[in-house]
Amino acid sequence: MATSKNFNSGTCPVIKTVGITSKKWIILVILVIGNADRLRYGEIMKKLNGITPKSLADTLKDLEKLGLVKRRAFNDIPPRVEYTLTKEGFGLYRATIPLLEWAAEKTGDKECGILKTALSKKVRIQ
Repeated sequence: MATSKNFNSGTCPVIKTVGITSKKWIILVILVIGNADRLRYGEIMKKLNGITPKSLADTLKDLEKLGLVKRRAFNDIPPRVEYTLTKEGFGLYRATIPLLEWAAEKTGDKECGILKTALSKKVRIQ
């Protein structure tokens, strides 16, 4: 009989993935940045109705630590910072598309701005 890794094991990729993606704003931030290719902090705030500045800052820091988002600071006055997805972040963005398709099908709502942009971009990312 073959043995499988314990689902509660720290090495289980399912547990690790759920741990990352289950945080409230992670997927939405990935989608918003992926939809635009690169965004500034204020632009992300505008696109994510309801997120607080602290939640966005914490989420961006988490995504940067995980290697999913790259933060690029410019020596401009006033200071300017842009966020882009890394290769790994773009992989998560692509992996999220089938979930969005499923959600749109189940809810019948294909008018959500983040959803529409991601699904229209799907053709370009395959």
